[in-house]
Amino acid sequence: MDGGDEEVTAPAGPPQPLDWKFSQVFGERIAGEEVQEVDIISAIEFDKTGDHLATGDRGGRVVLFERTDAKDHGVSRRDLERMDYPISRHPEFRYKTEFQSHEPEFDYLKSLEIEEKINKIRWCQTANSALFLLSTNDKTIKFWKVQEKKVKKISDMNLDPSKAVGNGSVASSSIPKPCLVNGSSFDGSYNNLSNDFVFPPRGLPSLRLPVVTSQETNLVARCRRVYGHAHDYHINSISNNSDGETFISADDLRINLWNLEISSQSFNIVDVKPANMEDLTEVITSAEFHPTHCNMLAYSSSKGLIRLIDLRQSALCDSHTKLFEEPEAPGSRSFFTEIIASISDIKFSKDGRYILSRDYMTLKLWDINMDTGPVATFQVHEYLRPKLCDLYENDSIFDKFECCPSGDGLRVATGSYSNLFRVFGCAPGSTESTTLEANKNPMRRQVQTPSRPSRPLSSITRVVRRGSETPGVDANGSSYDFTTKLLHLAWNPVEKNLIACAAANSLYIELKDKTSLTHSQCIRSTRCSLEIMEWLSQIHEDANLSSFPIVRSLILSRVIMGLWKRKVTINFQEICDHRPKSKELVWMEIGKLSSWRLGFFNLLGE
Repeated sequence: MDGGDEEVTAPAGPPQPLDWKFSQVFGERIAGEEVQEVDIISAIEFDKTGDHLATGDRGGRVVLFERTDAKDHGVSRRDLERMDYPISRHPEFRYKTEFQSHEPEFDYLKSLEIEEKINKIRWCQTANSALFLLSTNDKTIKFWKVQEKKVKKISDMNLDPSKAVGNGSVASSSIPKPCLVNGSSFDGSYNNLSNDFVFPPRGLPSLRLPVVTSQETNLVARCRRVYGHAHDYHINSISNNSDGETFISADDLRINLWNLEISSQSFNIVDVKPANMEDLTEVITSAEFHPTHCNMLAYSSSKGLIRLIDLRQSALCDSHTKLFEEPEAPGSRSFFTEIIASISDIKFSKDGRYILSRDYMTLKLWDINMDTGPVATFQVHEYLRPKLCDLYENDSIFDKFECCPSGDGLRVATGSYSNLFRVFGCAPGSTESTTLEANKNPMRRQVQTPSRPSRPLSSITRVVRRGSETPGVDANGSSYDFTTKLLHLAWNPVEKNLIACAAANSLYIELKDKTSLTHSQCIRSTRCSLEIMEWLSQIHEDANLSSFPIVRSLILSRVIMGLWKRKVTINFQEICDHRPKSKELVWMEIGKLSSWRLGFFNLLGE
């Protein structure tokens, strides 16, 4: 939008549920294909710009993807209206590069095998067009730099083209071979060359200067630093600080603070290890830095607790600033209560106001200013509660599902079984509760759920909103496949309608279909000048705005002024004001004329 455009104040109310569509898939397996263990994706992360996506797998590899569609063509809206320019609607990603981050190791002192599996990936700040990221397995964290390097190709060399070495290439095979001191030609063995190489008596027949014919750009990944020998237990989390200089790593009992530039030492800031291990009652399950306050971080535990700590209080943060805990309902305790209460993942919202946590059965949203309980609770797969015994027997009850909030903070998402994931609306009054499948048809497993009563979500008063419980295909959950689970997913921080999720060795990118706009979405759009005829309001007297399909292309302004006698500037809010008059206003967006001209004039009755 141009700088002069003004925002139209949207009417109060929750956002409309999104209509999710399949966008892309990488590594899709064919029917019956066996998935190799090393190919299963174990980590996924967008960078803060949303233009790069990184995945890690159990084979220790890190694969990078980059966004290829043009988000900004560098021209104003007015210029776009004058150009017959197709606009890319959906974000698209392509494979960028991959590298081997970790190798399998063996701790001979403890007789312990260390897997190469990537547990977490975190992006760091970019510099000089280079990408930086952290990756970790169970014991070792590595700092990677991925940068483009130009490789020159040389031609017109004086050596035998069939024996050229390195990245040099010879343009012509008719180039004479180099001569030795006795006048004979070079036999192609470079070991024969010595310091007594001289020109023949009559000189060389020809001498060519090497010429750079082309330059190839290759991506090179280089390990800048290795942060090791600091954790006795398996690392479950790493998180970058907003200061861009430090990060934390957490294992079951300790959290360490690192400086990116110093790999030889770290500072232990949280230690929950008791003097006697028999007294151990809880372990650390996840840790995350606050997105804006570099002195604050939160970590969760196997007891279902979230602790918020302030690094300014002391060097060893053995006490917390706030403790977030949901009171246990009376009479609800069972053998599985503590197991399913364990929090597997926590995430801060983009503004840092809320904390999103995932335990085995639910997704909870916490206000950091209110520690009496969650402000919203969403049931992810409540239909599995009667099957907890079976899940305990096959160890599925210990699966660690991740969660993620959207960039605008209006929705949250988490995974489930059978490659399903859930999307919930967390805005005040929202009733959105969607079940999607990591598939080319993500809506095929969606079950229509009854709307929840609208309840205000105040930042002061605690209101618990429970997500509608989707019974699934079968109410007892028997039709669900517990061997196919969607543990890892990430929401693009910029594109609020795009989610990347990992199903075994396949990476699916799902997004909301933007090809159709609803009436309420038009009202919330930014102010836009629409070139229309005043007499268009006379057509279809009995029609209303929502009954007409919205034309996705705006007739170019130069064509509009040539075909129409006069124009009227009207914004979206004024369109809504015309609705009571029962007069239809046909309106359009920026785009191409050619594909819509015929249908548009048929609509007008021309």
